[in-house]
Amino acid sequence: MDISFGSVVVILLLVIDPFGNIPLFVAALREVAPERRMRVVAREWAIALGALLVFLFAGEGMLRLFGLSDASLRIAGGVILFLIALRMIFPSGDGIFGAVPSGEPLIFPLAVPAIAGPGAMATVILLASHAPQRIAEWVAALAVAMVLALVVLLFAERIARQLGERALGAVERLLGLILTAFAIEMLLRGIAIFVAELRG
Repeated sequence: MDISFGSVVVILLLVIDPFGNIPLFVAALREVAPERRMRVVAREWAIALGALLVFLFAGEGMLRLFGLSDASLRIAGGVILFLIALRMIFPSGDGIFGAVPSGEPLIFPLAVPAIAGPGAMATVILLASHAPQRIAEWVAALAVAMVLALVVLLFAERIARQLGERALGAVERLLGLILTAFAIEMLLRGIAIFVAELRG
């Protein structure tokens, strides 16, 4: 996979989508005591990071275990990213991941699937399976993307107040458009690999 470190950071940031997750985090933490909110965000972030690292290191083994081909993973990943991108561009009333349960969140919906969603999981598995020799680079890229996402999410309420709902919606739609392009590229590469396998 001929892809730069910076490009991986950008792709991971797009699939983690911290700005798009701001409304979800604000809603999910509304019933949490103000003094606990940053602690809860940090805890959910740590759980999400752990989940993504598991998928990054175990990705190639999971592919072999389930007998999945590169083509099927790329196509599935592209479809998932495309659906997420569509919901970013055309948001529903319940947000990208549906209704938010009441009470203090634990794992769902903030750690999974808001931060460590299917798109992020598919992306790290693809990175690990196509360039296992660059695993240290992928870990560093994931760390950078996750730290940037943490900064955004720790200040989610403040950002929401400063930007307002309309500006946040505009940012999310813009990120959705960019993510759509990545999703289509992943789909096309998956189809190309599948066609090449059929001819071979």
